[in-house]
Amino acid sequence: MVNLTIDGIKVSVPEGTTIMQAAATVGIDIPRLCFLKDINEISACKVCVVEIQGQNRVVTSCTTPVQEGLVVFTNSPKARSVRRTNVELILSQHDCLCATCVRSGNCSLQKLSNDLGIFDIPFERDVVDVPWNKDFPLIRDSKKCIKCMRCVQVCDKVQDLHIWDVQNTGSRTTVDVAGNITIEDSNCSLCGQCITHCPVGALKERDDVPKIYEALADTSKVTVVQVAPAVRTAWAEAFGLTEEQATEGRLAAALKRVGFDYVFDTSFAADVTIMEEASELLEHLKEPDKHAWPMFTSCCPGWVSYVTKKYPKFVGNLSTTKSPQQIFGAIIKSFFAESKGLKPKEICSISIMPCVSKKREAGLLSMRSSGTHDIDIVLTTRELVRLLRAEHINPALLEEAEFDNPLSLNTGAGVIFGATGGVMEAALRTAYHAVTGAEAPFDAFVDVRGEAGRKVREFTIGGTTLRTCTVSGLGNAGKLLEDLQAGKVHYDFVEVMACPGGCVGGGGQPIHDGEERAAMLGDKLYKLDDARPLRQSHNNPDVKALYDNFLEKPLSERAEHLLHSNHLKEKNYLV
Repeated sequence: MVNLTIDGIKVSVPEGTTIMQAAATVGIDIPRLCFLKDINEISACKVCVVEIQGQNRVVTSCTTPVQEGLVVFTNSPKARSVRRTNVELILSQHDCLCATCVRSGNCSLQKLSNDLGIFDIPFERDVVDVPWNKDFPLIRDSKKCIKCMRCVQVCDKVQDLHIWDVQNTGSRTTVDVAGNITIEDSNCSLCGQCITHCPVGALKERDDVPKIYEALADTSKVTVVQVAPAVRTAWAEAFGLTEEQATEGRLAAALKRVGFDYVFDTSFAADVTIMEEASELLEHLKEPDKHAWPMFTSCCPGWVSYVTKKYPKFVGNLSTTKSPQQIFGAIIKSFFAESKGLKPKEICSISIMPCVSKKREAGLLSMRSSGTHDIDIVLTTRELVRLLRAEHINPALLEEAEFDNPLSLNTGAGVIFGATGGVMEAALRTAYHAVTGAEAPFDAFVDVRGEAGRKVREFTIGGTTLRTCTVSGLGNAGKLLEDLQAGKVHYDFVEVMACPGGCVGGGGQPIHDGEERAAMLGDKLYKLDDARPLRQSHNNPDVKALYDNFLEKPLSERAEHLLHSNHLKEKNYLV
């Protein structure tokens, strides 16, 4: 162990520990902007400087290892002066228009500037404005970029997409799309991890809230909104609601207060997804000799985009079942429209998702089974929060309300879609019943859960061994596909989620700088699953009624038309 003193406190830590880490063990939080543990430890911002007794120069605490006998001052006059100057230099290249910034109130640079008492910038302003396509679902504002390199590192090390890169040198250094191409021509999957890991407002989703107001004001439109399972785990944080207060009923009440005509739960469509995907899986397993590779889930548009662009040879092994968002949109503009005597174009179909990639998915030409967009507007969880605030809605004061029927009753299987392993577990629950005629024990497939980037498990169903693999994070997905190509591994069924931890860790979720909260949010979904009276998709009576009265059966001709898509043709984005 290495012994040192930090701000007068004796500290003992293992060799190789950085000063920043050592300080954290005794409750000293050293300010920083660029640091992300194991991802971005390059001391780019120079904000975490500390003074070491006997040394003339300050050092960056995120990269300097401890040494025996060091005496460290984290906020000495010298350290504080250098830190302040470095932040002032960063601000001189930042537009500082906090009142119109999407991250105002949740910005690490804003907080740091306030903490340092910076009310004026003594350096000449030099803010660079690089043009950007504001119709693209992901927006980069170069005027706010602080060159921390987090987006570069997250995209490279976690997602293995290499979309961002450093351009120019010296004071002109900036970050832009790699390869001197536009974002539209890049391999960006729109996972949004660069957004959630940006400490400022340089990256954000396209703001589609104004479209909501247009739809609500259009008396010729019936507004129908669906809300994804993962959204309910985080939407109420901004309003200070406890977990007990942040109920599904209060979420439904808030959406109804906004003025939407119908409020539905996407978990219902997740149950429908399982009926189709589990049926696909069983068909896939009947002829193993015809399939060199496993069947992959397809409910994550970030993953579908990734495999389509980077590993197209695997696209034919994707499940053709649409995502729950798109299945719900197709049902709304067909079955629901008919039941209400409406034409598809008279409905404005809105979804609230934890995801940025869903905005692009809704624009696919193949997602128009009703003859028009099945989904017209997609909001992220963060946009939902802004919408509720703009409407002066305090969810804590609302009485709980029910989601509208008959397209909202759902099972625990549909709810856990938002956590890594959730789609796999839900599909296995129904596949087990389809093969054996019995219900699997509630804990039969819980081994697919967990934070690991790749989880391999084997299950025996009806005398047949099923080898499964659950993956989250596109970097892990890429490694899996490389192993499959090399013949190193073999699986029957693979679930892939683009975002680490699944949808609960999606690029549209609330941002908590430096925190990874997917595991905690995923646990909330599993608690909801435990509390559901029905936990298998095939036991959902409303899903059964939908098939009996409209779809006939899984994989029927009508189901194929409305609920399935040919991924081989999906390079036809509208946005």
